[in-house]
Formats: sequence, structure tokens, C-alpha cells
Amino acid sequence: MSALVRSSDPTGSAVFPPPPGRHYRCTPWQFVVVAEERNFTRAALKLGLSQSALSGIVRRLEERLGVRLLARTSRSVAPTEAGERLVRTLTPMLRELDQSFADLSEFRDRPAGTIRITSVEYAAKTIIRPALIRLLAKYPDINVEVIVDYGLVDVVADRFDAGVRLGEQVAKDMIAVRMSPDIPMAIVGSPTYFERHAFPENPEQLVDHRAINLRLPTTGVLNAWRFIEDGREIRVHVGGPLAFNTIELILDAAVDGLGLAYMPLDQVTEHIASGRLNRVLADSTPPLPGYHLYYPSRRHASPAFSLFVEAVRYRA
Repeated sequence: MSALVRSSDPTGSAVFPPPPGRHYRCTPWQFVVVAEERNFTRAALKLGLSQSALSGIVRRLEERLGVRLLARTSRSVAPTEAGERLVRTLTPMLRELDQSFADLSEFRDRPAGTIRITSVEYAAKTIIRPALIRLLAKYPDINVEVIVDYGLVDVVADRFDAGVRLGEQVAKDMIAVRMSPDIPMAIVGSPTYFERHAFPENPEQLVDHRAINLRLPTTGVLNAWRFIEDGREIRVHVGGPLAFNTIELILDAAVDGLGLAYMPLDQVTEHIASGRLNRVLADSTPPLPGYHLYYPSRRHASPAFSLFVEAVRYRA
């Protein structure tokens, strides 16, 4: 029986069979899966092996190398120092193999493969989701996994194919593809909130207000609100009783009258039109720079990935 050594899954693993004639002999690839999963049961399920067979494979690899690769207890499995070094050595090779097998989709009638994207919530909802409706209807063999994260993710280290962030946040050594125009922003509060607080006439008056903030995971700080003052952009941290890591919860809290929210304008337009929210400081609130898809310049673009890039590319 031919085994899949790694599977296309949320861990960013690759798909390929063991070398011909090797079968379940002590190859290091199965060990990498165990090291990533830190659990023999989960790794065995992923590899299509029994737990005892997988344990024997790893044991024979350790015997062949003459070093302990995994520290085992009754409850956990973790790589030793030698095991960590082997994982670091093998990971680039696995990714190259992953890409090589993905490239074979060029010889298929329809592009196929899995694409992993890290994106902020707003871009995933307003740009990626509509693009996927069109893309996946035409190319059903393409799989796309979108992980929402506001942190500045290293797409290479974290095994993503690409990331989505504001243009100003993309590193210079990355290829960047614009996905959106600049993003109008709005500061809003509910009528019940403004029954208790006066409308601010300038950003300085926000010190007397209560903000509903977005917590950024990379730094742990609250997202700054941007304003234009005397022709230059300033960034202000507005204090308040609430912080969330999703804009949906921030919007709900603003509608509930719990404070002011700093939101993309298109997310609150209907609420403003219906009177559920009031917009303030419109003339002082500049747009954010547009979102960009970014990926390593050395990345070889598979047909599936190229189609995804074109699907999300901004066209004015």
C-alpha cells in the first residue's frame, strides 16, 4: 500500500508519496509529521498508518541516526534539540517537494491545488470572499484556505502562499498586488451614545469620549485612529472600555451605544442611512491605503495561485 507522507491540510503540509520501494521504512518524512502534530495518534491518522506502525518507523529512524529525535511522555510528544534541527533542515525540502507536485497541475485539464492565505477580516469579507465565488465556480479543483489574523505574518515561515495587508505594511522584498482602492473610514456612534456625550468637533475632543477599539495581536496594542490635522496625518489612541479583535463585534457594540467605533465606511453606510449610527469628524478622517496581496518574489506561481492572484487583483 502506498502511503501519503504528508497531507494538504491547515498545517501547510505537502502531498507526496514515499520514495519508490521505501514504503514504511524509516524515512524522515513521517517523523516531521509527528513533530508537527506533537501527537502520534493525530499523525497516524493523517498518514493513513496505525499508531504502532508509525511509532516503529520513528524508532527505527532514531536507531539508524543514533540520536533521540522525540521526547515522549504518557501525555505528550515533543522534538528534542536534535529533532528540532532535523525539522528545520527538512522543512525547506518538503516545501520544494510540495511546490513540485503542485506544479504538475499544469498538465491537468483543470488547475488544482490548495492555496493558503493570511488576511485581515475586512479584506477577507469584502475582497476575497466575492472573488472566490467566481473563481471556485469556474475551477472546482482549487482549494483555498483563508486564515484571518491582524498580525504581520511572515508568510514564508508560517507556510502561507500569500498574505493580505495594507500597502504600507508590506515588506519591500515582497511582490505586492493591489487588491482595493484606498479605504474610506468613518467614526460612528449610536443616537443613545450621543444622548450622553456631545458630538466631537475635532480629534482633540475625543479624550472626553469612550472608544470601542481593535486589539492588534502582533504588538498587543490598540489600533490607532488616523486623522488629518493641518494637512498632515496623525494617529491617535482613543481610550475606552471595550476592545475586540473583530470588526463585527466592534460594530455591534457601537450600535448598542457602548462607544464610538472607527470603521470602514462601507461597513456602516446602511446603519448611518437608517439612523442607527451617526457619523462624526468626517472631514478629519482620511482613507486607509488600499489592501495588497503579498508573496515572496522567489515563489514559483502555480496555475492555481496565478488564477487566485488575478481573481483578487484590483482593476480601477
